[in-house]
Amino acid sequence: MSQSYNRGLVEDFGRWREFTAGMWAWIFHKFTGWVLVGYLFTHIAVLSTATSGASAYTDTIQGLESLLLVRVMEVGLLAVAVFHILNGVRLLFVDLGLGLESQDKSFYASLIVTGVIVLASIPSFLEGAF
Repeated sequence: MSQSYNRGLVEDFGRWREFTAGMWAWIFHKFTGWVLVGYLFTHIAVLSTATSGASAYTDTIQGLESLLLVRVMEVGLLAVAVFHILNGVRLLFVDLGLGLESQDKSFYASLIVTGVIVLASIPSFLEGAF
């Protein structure tokens, strides 16, 4: 005999407050993974301009680097990549049985380290943009 559970409505936005750190880690990890897959296709599209010649590729890169929006998006890409890597390492340790009792703390630590790395990198990414 099967049971059905009342899981609430999709429109019940109050349920987000019930999420634990583990659920947020899972959501962020999935989101950053999909962003990285999307970036992969963009990266391949830009690299494919090299087939038209070195000057076409150089012009494309210089044109993209001249846009402030692209530089800001590069900072976002760094944040996504760093978090995905750190959370992946955290998940590896959890899967190996290490740090099971401190999963929340390690998730928060990965967020903090990501923030520190991104903030320290902002001057390098925005150098020459203004």
